Amino acid sequence: MKPVVQLDRTGCGVASVAKLAGVTYSHARLVANRLGINVDDSRLWSDTQQVRALLKHYRLRATRQEAPFDSWQGLPDVALLAMKWHRAKGPPCWHWVVFWRSPQGPVVLDSKRALRRHVRTDFGRMKPKWWIGVEGAVHSRSR
Repeated sequence: MKPVVQLDRTGCGVASVAKLAGVTYSHARLVANRLGINVDDSRLWSDTQQVRALLKHYRLRATRQEAPFDSWQGLPDVALLAMKWHRAKGPPCWHWVVFWRSPQGPVVLDSKRALRRHVRTDFGRMKPKWWIGVEGAVHSRSR
């Protein structure tokens, strides 16, 4: 499994959708631009609508509502997680990552460029705030 690394500071949502859709970051960014979604727009990490629009373009079905994170066991097989949730000059902000129950066990796919490993299993260190379930992802089709 090849990780998708974000190439832009605010590109974590685009990278997460690219991973779920099985496309490159560059392709997802091009599609996002066509949909009026710009990686420089801070709404990518303070609103779910742009990521939901990108998911829809790739025919990925997202749950209608965000669900609060209770436990790793309570997550669906594939989900977008809001990590590092905080307030910055008013609106809430977060970092998008992908949770996946892989055949080898659960993992978090983190697109942050500075990481040495983008496939994470250090669940005790990660503190998700909430999640969106996703169906139709490349990962769930390969199970």
